[in-house]
Amino acid sequence: MQAHAGEVPEYLARLEEAHGELVPLADDVAEFRAALRGDLHAHSDWSDGGSPIREMAEAAIGLGHEYLALTDHSPRLTVANGLSAERLERQLDVVAELNEELAPFRILTGIECDINVDGSLDQTDELLGRLDVVVASVHSDLRADAAAMTERMLAAVANPHTDVLGHCTGRLLIPREQREGRRQRPRPESAFDAEAVFTACVEHGTAVEINSRPERLDPPLRLLRLAVELGCAFAIDTDAHAPGQLDWQGNGCERAVETGVPVERVVNTRPADELLEWSRG
Repeated sequence: MQAHAGEVPEYLARLEEAHGELVPLADDVAEFRAALRGDLHAHSDWSDGGSPIREMAEAAIGLGHEYLALTDHSPRLTVANGLSAERLERQLDVVAELNEELAPFRILTGIECDINVDGSLDQTDELLGRLDVVVASVHSDLRADAAAMTERMLAAVANPHTDVLGHCTGRLLIPREQREGRRQRPRPESAFDAEAVFTACVEHGTAVEINSRPERLDPPLRLLRLAVELGCAFAIDTDAHAPGQLDWQGNGCERAVETGVPVERVVNTRPADELLEWSRG
């Protein structure tokens, strides 16, 4: 609302004051960013995003994207208004209608699916099988011991429906505002055997997400370097909850360049049909 009124949003003003003025992307980062054809992790007002699906799609089109995966939360995450199976079914119909209007741009059907404590995914197999992109993420019991968290993540990575392992450490670097006005404290990384999990990602063809949200920047650089070493594929995503946040991919590209991520291993550099061939393979 502040931006619409021609004002500098308070949130942006605070960030600029704390972290300095925005600077253009370095040439190598800008080149990497230009290779991305879409974003595989974004939320709408169907779960905890702030904007309708159409507005998110139109913002992606404005950035030059060819596609955007709509990955609202799964039902277990009630605090984020996660989608029940019935609501997800309705969303699929809405996306189909929008895709007819917005072609050749494509909204890919998807979900950010909670990884349950036992490693299963928080949605029915039938529905997961109908989606274009499944991002599997841990949102609960983040302080579990390393052995338990490793087994949980290994089970999710091995699930044939999982395409992308989302924000793998679950860390929060800086506080962020909560809907009810409380502030969330910085959160340390979850403990797990990263080598085992990333090796499983390679084995099962699951991409490791490079989460571009400023408060996440997940995985940390040391783990990102390990994932590169082990041969992982990657998805550079924004985890956007508002249209303006779709421009955060530059953050992930900076980290990809810094750690030597080969651009050909980033799955969202692929055209939509090729991406879908990968995700359904």
